[in-house]
Amino acid sequence: MKHQYLKNQPDEKGYFGKYGGAFIPPQLEEEFNKITQAYLKLRKSADFLAELRSIRSHYQGRPTPVYYAKRLSEAIGGARLYFKREDLNHTGAHKLNHCMAEALLAKSLGKTKLIAETGAGQHGVALATAAAYFGLECEIHMGEVDIEKEHPNVVRMKILGAQVVPATHGLRTLKEAVDSAFESYLSQLDTALYAIGSVVGPHPFPLMVRDFQSVVGIEAREQFMEMTDGDLPEHVVACVGGGSNAMGIFSGFIDDPVELYAVEPLGKGTRLGDHAATLEYGQEGVLHGFKSILLQTEEGEPAPVHSIASGLDYPGVGPEQAYLRDIGRVNVRGATDEETVNAFYAISRYEGIIPALESAHAIAYAMQLAREKPDDAILVNLSGRGDKDIDYVVENFGIREVTL
Repeated sequence: MKHQYLKNQPDEKGYFGKYGGAFIPPQLEEEFNKITQAYLKLRKSADFLAELRSIRSHYQGRPTPVYYAKRLSEAIGGARLYFKREDLNHTGAHKLNHCMAEALLAKSLGKTKLIAETGAGQHGVALATAAAYFGLECEIHMGEVDIEKEHPNVVRMKILGAQVVPATHGLRTLKEAVDSAFESYLSQLDTALYAIGSVVGPHPFPLMVRDFQSVVGIEAREQFMEMTDGDLPEHVVACVGGGSNAMGIFSGFIDDPVELYAVEPLGKGTRLGDHAATLEYGQEGVLHGFKSILLQTEEGEPAPVHSIASGLDYPGVGPEQAYLRDIGRVNVRGATDEETVNAFYAISRYEGIIPALESAHAIAYAMQLAREKPDDAILVNLSGRGDKDIDYVVENFGIREVTL
């Protein structure tokens, strides 16, 4: 049964409290109304849900397992650490959960093309995969910095048939990729769907992406309780940039007496431009068609941000994450670049799992929490695998010993 919270949020205009909505130019209003009405109909369609379940089971390889990290837990000498293994989902991250569903939505709307932004490349790879599966064209916008940093994923997208468009302005990272993708989308409204890659953007995308990612939390809750004879974890931890993997796993526990932790990138310092800790340091504002918490300059412009994880390198955060913070349902924490790299090597050495740098932020905080709460169980959303990051980590940080 769907949690009571999920039934009530967002409201019909797409607001989570004071965050969300749709701040879009007039030429997009009709198109977004069509998308909203199509989604509200499809989410109740038995045929749509049956096809999505079949895809998840027979193509994506769901359910992904929950895994008890025994060696790492014992080495830390603290709490029991469990990982929801979204790195084992097809394409290597949670992103395919919403990409396959968005492609299904595009088909129902008669679209022939998918357009999107990507940071670390995981959303881009997942959308290119969905496009190949359904026989759709695919156009992925990616910052020049991230194209160089995440080269393996760029190659994967091209092999899958996607056109990769470099974003060459500004900082040339994720925000600029979103700008570039939106600009391209405006000229292709009749044939294309902009498949937003997180719980951000104008309504209905924060709702849609959360719903499509909620499979992570639904599975994880059932699996954890089966593993522990009916117990719930005391803590659930996920990294947050836009927030799709976090909302995915939080959805399963939102009405339970479980502490939820959103772990942001603290980067290399507290100065503006040295981190991407939006919930910790941001202010209210509007970006890319939605109202939320944003990192901003004194002039009110989106601020430069930094994270070693390209998928977290964004000056905003999903409106639902902002709302959950405000009502006290989510605890906001952070991990520095250094802590993240240490966690990257820790899980690699102790469990034989190389995580995405995004996921390593959540693992870093979970390791700290494990020392503070030695009698508890901590469930971490291991949202992606680190194949894309290995060259970057070794070139910039070397082969490291682990500090526990």
